Amino acid sequence: MSGDVASWMYEPAGLRLAANTTYNPDFLVVLEDGTTEWHEVKGFWRDDARVKIKVAATRFPFWRFIAVTKKAGAWIVEEFEPKGGGE
Repeated sequence: MSGDVASWMYEPAGLRLAANTTYNPDFLVVLEDGTTEWHEVKGFWRDDARVKIKVAATRFPFWRFIAVTKKAGAWIVEEFEPKGGGE
């Protein structure tokens, strides 16, 4: 609504993290400035899902990875930063 989003898609791709391991974010969001973000929306976190988004943020440091969880009626927004380096 604010005009910051140029386009978005629901579940457009799986990101390969390792052999036999992929991560399928909920949304691909492209902002007006060209920034690409992958958004995950969770009711609750399973351990493997949290690990996958952290690995994705490190493996693909040129994209932003954001997760949104609703707790006690409020939206909690987390941005995952790359740890170490990508490939």
